[in-house]
Amino acid sequence: MTYFYLLLAIVMETIGTTALQASQQFTRTGPSAIVVIGYAASFYLLSLTLKVMPVGIVYAVWSGLGIVMIAAIGYFVYGQKLDMPAILGMVLILAGVGTIHLFSGSTTH
Repeated sequence: MTYFYLLLAIVMETIGTTALQASQQFTRTGPSAIVVIGYAASFYLLSLTLKVMPVGIVYAVWSGLGIVMIAAIGYFVYGQKLDMPAILGMVLILAGVGTIHLFSGSTTH
């Protein structure tokens, strides 16, 4: 369940961040409400994850995968372009997250 909570926290954070772009600096009520709900749900789910996993690992995975997901949404939804260094950086982030999960003994308390 821990990884499920972490994945759901990442999805909620991604929804919140996407709505942040759509809120137009909190001038639109609907997207602004989604921002608050998305981040609140994400932090709650992170707190459940932290019962089992150390904060450094959780934050590395949460922020790393969130960055990649937001960049993909920016590209496909908002037409924001990514250059080769940005793509390479995100590939390295994914490699780092994969390395943590495959080889690190630090993923549980």
